[in-house]
Amino acid sequence: MGSKTLFKWSQKITSSQVVKLIQAERDIRKAILIFDSATAEYSNGFRHDHKTFGYMISRLVSASQFRSAEGLLDRMKEENCNVTEEILLSVCRVYGRVHRPLDALRIFHKMADFQCIPTQKSYITVFAILVEENHLKMALSFYRKMRETGLPPSVTSLNVLIKALCKSKETMYAALRIFREMPNRGCPPDSYTYGTLINGMCKLGKINEAKELLKEMEGGGCSPSVVTYTSLIHGLCQSNNLDEAMELFQKMESSGIEPNVFTYSSLMDGFCKTGRSSQAMELLETMVCKHHLPNMVTYSTLIHGLCKEGKLHEAVEILDRMKLQGLKPDAGLYGKIIIGFCSVCKHQEAANFIDEMVLGGISPSRVTWSLQVKIHNMVVQCLCNNTDLNRGFQLYLSMRTRGISIETGTFDSLVKCFSERGDLCKAARILDEMVVDGCVPDEGMWSAVVNGYWDQRKMSEPTEVLMVELLPKFVGP
Repeated sequence: MGSKTLFKWSQKITSSQVVKLIQAERDIRKAILIFDSATAEYSNGFRHDHKTFGYMISRLVSASQFRSAEGLLDRMKEENCNVTEEILLSVCRVYGRVHRPLDALRIFHKMADFQCIPTQKSYITVFAILVEENHLKMALSFYRKMRETGLPPSVTSLNVLIKALCKSKETMYAALRIFREMPNRGCPPDSYTYGTLINGMCKLGKINEAKELLKEMEGGGCSPSVVTYTSLIHGLCQSNNLDEAMELFQKMESSGIEPNVFTYSSLMDGFCKTGRSSQAMELLETMVCKHHLPNMVTYSTLIHGLCKEGKLHEAVEILDRMKLQGLKPDAGLYGKIIIGFCSVCKHQEAANFIDEMVLGGISPSRVTWSLQVKIHNMVVQCLCNNTDLNRGFQLYLSMRTRGISIETGTFDSLVKCFSERGDLCKAARILDEMVVDGCVPDEGMWSAVVNGYWDQRKMSEPTEVLMVELLPKFVGP
């Protein structure tokens, strides 16, 4: 598998010793060397068994070295070493964690090659991976094949099936039918079953049905988990039932169930959307006091709500707090603050945050790119129209350097402002760059530059720049 090492074994080695050494070594490269040095002891009678192979395969897939791991599986087959179901499932699970469900399914189908007959555990593991990755059609087909093998339904397999059916409005009631039939199949629903259904109902906006399920759950002796409560609290907040959400939150705490960061974030989102950011801030302090660290969603929710209410000073404080925690704001978060400053005509502050974002090496993603284009152009235009032309021009140059599209309105503001100021070289330069970008200057822009030259009585210069260099690009020589 790797290069041999000079590692010397002091005595006749056992597979348990090899496993312990590999387990103790954090560096995957050194773990491979230990495994290979044990292989070198084959001449002295040692043989890797399913324990050493299994643990090494587990280490390799955890380090995303899938090719090497599958190579060891083939080697186990060549050496007539028993390939257990658990070893193959360890590979499937990691493929699932790295969002490669088809590879997990491929390993499942290879089980027969290793004389390993998959049990219900294997079927459910792969079924759950397919559902989690939203390969629903394939997942349901896989479930049917599982049933065709004669494996009986279980609470676990039906829970995964219900989760799959809850992902779509069209199949939600099929999930409910299976749920109602579970006791007749000898599979009484558990807390996970109820939680899955409540979460599915809330996502589809069916809050009343979700509340009824919670009552039924409690009446049937199943204890709701923090996830179940949070799903319903989130659903109530999304439907603007904030008071009811807070009642459920208090009931949850009185039942001895500790809210998590998602519970708090859901409530904060509800408060911010209804213009109650002060209560959201109070929840933040409560959350921190209980040693729950806010995450990106928490901070983003608060900043958006505070900016929407014009509480920009508080929004900036939250941004700073976020950075102190070690979380890096993204371009979308900066965008909210920049738009907030623009909405109250504080364009210099907006430009400062654009500079901070650029200096921090934060680039817009594909999702936030169009928003960033809009924000940059808006700030440049506002700076030009509010007597900070030099700052606007610097930001314009930065946009060109970073490949952010310039809108016609931005060119128009810059050209007209420089022309009015009498800085005709910059006005002509921007016109030329506009033409290079494929934008057509309108009559007002031409007039602004020509009038600027006329005022300075330099008619020969505009004639050369405009008539000779620029106009032929549109009207021919």
